[in-house]
Amino acid sequence: MECIFVLDIFNDAVVHAVRGERAMYEPVHKHSWVVDSSDPIRVLEQVRPKKVYVADLNRLMGPGDNLKVLEAISLQVGTMADVGIAQENDLSFLPEKAVPVLGTETASLKLMRAIASQRPAIVSIDMKARQIMTRDIHLAMDPLDVLLQLNGLPLEAVILLDLDRVGTSSGIDESFLAEAVSASSHPLILGGGVKGVKDLEVLNRLGFEGSLVATAVHNRSIPMEMLR
Repeated sequence: MECIFVLDIFNDAVVHAVRGERAMYEPVHKHSWVVDSSDPIRVLEQVRPKKVYVADLNRLMGPGDNLKVLEAISLQVGTMADVGIAQENDLSFLPEKAVPVLGTETASLKLMRAIASQRPAIVSIDMKARQIMTRDIHLAMDPLDVLLQLNGLPLEAVILLDLDRVGTSSGIDESFLAEAVSASSHPLILGGGVKGVKDLEVLNRLGFEGSLVATAVHNRSIPMEMLR
């Protein structure tokens, strides 16, 4: 199972994300035992992960973007990126080497179908209180039902992003995740709540392909060697 290092980037700096409360995010070095800077390239140099998930918070929240630093990251390490894709033209913002993450927060099911038929893509099921974050009525359903809807698409993976748990090290919901594995025909990646190596072992046993990790790396609950 892959450990994928998260870089939430706002105004060209990596920030510490907690519960999706984006207005409250602070530079990551203020909360980290493993990096002394919030500069994205410096963070990469110190952590040296094999793969990263990048969220461009400026594009997700507006205004501005972090596309130049995203391109620099994608030239150094395997990158999947959420740049708030809401229409096909938004793909042009993505660096050539980065895999697009189509989050339910911005992308419709129709758009997911269109993009997945053209190129490798990952869908992120963005949740709060186990409710899908979406503006698309075709995605406004139980997360397990969305997984079933996605089974017909040629996706590289599906991320289950539990924003209530992001940055909290609160642990994982094993029962729900077992149901998700049963419902999905795609490789699954969990985002949010992983507090340490034991949670990773549970995810591996359940059949998850990977986990997005950040807080547990910065507080040394997950050794950086597992990212490499």
